[in-house]
Amino acid sequence: MQQQNANDPRRANKIVRYKAQPAGSPSDDPTPDYMNLLGMIFSMCGLMMKLKWCAWVAVYCSFISFANSRTTDDTKQMLSSFMLSISAVVMSYLQNPQPMQPPW
Repeated sequence: MQQQNANDPRRANKIVRYKAQPAGSPSDDPTPDYMNLLGMIFSMCGLMMKLKWCAWVAVYCSFISFANSRTTDDTKQMLSSFMLSISAVVMSYLQNPQPMQPPW
């Protein structure tokens, strides 16, 4: 056993035990929150101004928010943002079923 420890390249004094960060620490990733907010803003623009590209950007932001969220995040808020973006797409195509025109 002593011979094996002498050839071990690991240094026992450099071992640091892992400590999980608390939930409210500044190292949390704010991407899901920003994407959730952007999704709500774009979906409201899509609903009120009947801009199809805003509604599609809202769906995209909602997907990013869902993909980057943690299991401890509020699922009700995320679901309501996702449903708002889907309703913006549906309402914009119900009022004008023509394909989306490019903005340029």
